[in-house]
Amino acid sequence: MGFMDTLKKWFGTAKDQAGEMTEKAKDVAEDLGEKAKPMVDKAKDVAEDAWDKAKDVAEDVKDRFDGDDEGGEAKPAE
Repeated sequence: MGFMDTLKKWFGTAKDQAGEMTEKAKDVAEDLGEKAKPMVDKAKDVAEDAWDKAKDVAEDVKDRFDGDDEGGEAKPAE
C-alpha cells in the first residue's frame, strides 16, 4: 500500500501545482492584455492615419489620370 500512497501523493501534488500554475498564467495573461492595450490602440491610430493618407494620394493620382484636377486636362504621356 505504501507504493500506491506514494503515487497518489505525487499525482495529487502535480494536480495541485497544475491548478496553481493555471491561475498564475491566467493572471499574467490578463496583466499582459492590459499592458498591450495602449500599444494596440496606438497601432490602430497609426494604421488609420496611414490609410487616410493612402486614400488621399490615390484620389490625387486618380484625378490626374481622369483630368479632374484643377490644372485642366490630364497631361499626355511622354
